[in-house]
Amino acid sequence: MARLQHFGWFFSRGFGPQAWGREDYRWGYDWKRPDLYVQAVQQLEQAGLDLVILEDALSLGSEQAIDLRVRGAYGGPKHDPLLLVPYLLNATRHLGFVPTINPGATPPYLAARQAATLHHLSGGRYGLNVVTDTASSRHFGVPQLGHDQAYDRADEWARVVRQLWHSWGEGAYINDPETGRFADSTRIDAFQHRGEYYEVAGPLNAVPFDDGDPVIVSPGGSPRGIGFAGAQSTVQLALAPLTVDSVTGYRQKVVEAALAAGRAASDIKTLFVFKPEIVASDDEVDRIVAASENPSDEQLAAILLGQSSDLETDLTGLDWESPLDPEALFGDHVSRGSIKGLLAGAESFADHTLRELLVRHARKGRAADRAGWVGTAEQIADYIEEFGEVANNDGFIFSGDLHPVTVHRMLDQLVPVLRRRGLLRREYGDGNLRGNLLDF
Repeated sequence: MARLQHFGWFFSRGFGPQAWGREDYRWGYDWKRPDLYVQAVQQLEQAGLDLVILEDALSLGSEQAIDLRVRGAYGGPKHDPLLLVPYLLNATRHLGFVPTINPGATPPYLAARQAATLHHLSGGRYGLNVVTDTASSRHFGVPQLGHDQAYDRADEWARVVRQLWHSWGEGAYINDPETGRFADSTRIDAFQHRGEYYEVAGPLNAVPFDDGDPVIVSPGGSPRGIGFAGAQSTVQLALAPLTVDSVTGYRQKVVEAALAAGRAASDIKTLFVFKPEIVASDDEVDRIVAASENPSDEQLAAILLGQSSDLETDLTGLDWESPLDPEALFGDHVSRGSIKGLLAGAESFADHTLRELLVRHARKGRAADRAGWVGTAEQIADYIEEFGEVANNDGFIFSGDLHPVTVHRMLDQLVPVLRRRGLLRREYGDGNLRGNLLDF
């Protein structure tokens, strides 16, 4: 019997120009206004998804990267997703919202207070997607850290945030009009934290939760990133090849990290980023896959521009017919995962020219033979069902613009199939975001 899985949406462009570069932009939505996003998230809630993760980048990047980011609106501009969240919460009743928060830019006290406020206002549907990117450090007057140091800082940050959330101990919040006693100060912890990265005084100026802490999501796939997830996260947002062996191995690493941190395997869900291309027929699948075998230079150049933006490194002037030297090309600020992603599944940079890597990115495969993600709704559902049954997968995060056209294109045909097969929830439980994530 098929098992239920969890599903979410990764708002991959962030709070920026949705659908730019596609004909969908001509629908005329104003990406700076909330209406576009409200319409989209209402459809996601109707579909039964658990959460929306709002990507963010705090910076347009280095001076050399600014043109890469803005000329095609790939990576910028972006407004603050935290400030969009109240509009989305007001338009929905069950869906959870998880904006990206960076410990290098948002100090623990501020993050804890914002989260407490939105968690109370939403009935527990708020979470934090904790990222450790340090390239924007110069905007905030903090030093740029190395990869592992950034995770050390994030770990301290998360521990302090939780200490603040729990600085009102049991019985501190009384709220009894009959006795005239609102709170018991003796049960409030005015702690002093003096750590390697933060000096923070408690308590938090917000009352405690009666429905569990806000959910923490984290995306890092390095050993240090998975260790952080095991200790701190409710959801690990996983970027990995979607093969049974890869999904099984990745999920096992996350579970082992949680156990090593003294948590239960059931305390964390690993959700894999998934961007299927769903079409109406096998003939359409064949046409799309065949067309991708010989991409044009224009298509490859668009891929290269996107990779340059993601990697904050201008690759557009490099020789396409030569291999890359990643050690010489990429600085410490560049995500190791993003560099690995440039390989598109290849074993090494030395064995492939830049053109060959771009072609690998351009080529698409059939979901039916597990060579890619192009397929009919039934074929994509086969894919999802197999991962649940064979790899014990917790679920998937669909990725795309938060635009009604993107949502409908991906989910219109897929949702009925997933529900018919018993893979996607038909209704929400009585709990909040944490309850929805942990109820199966």
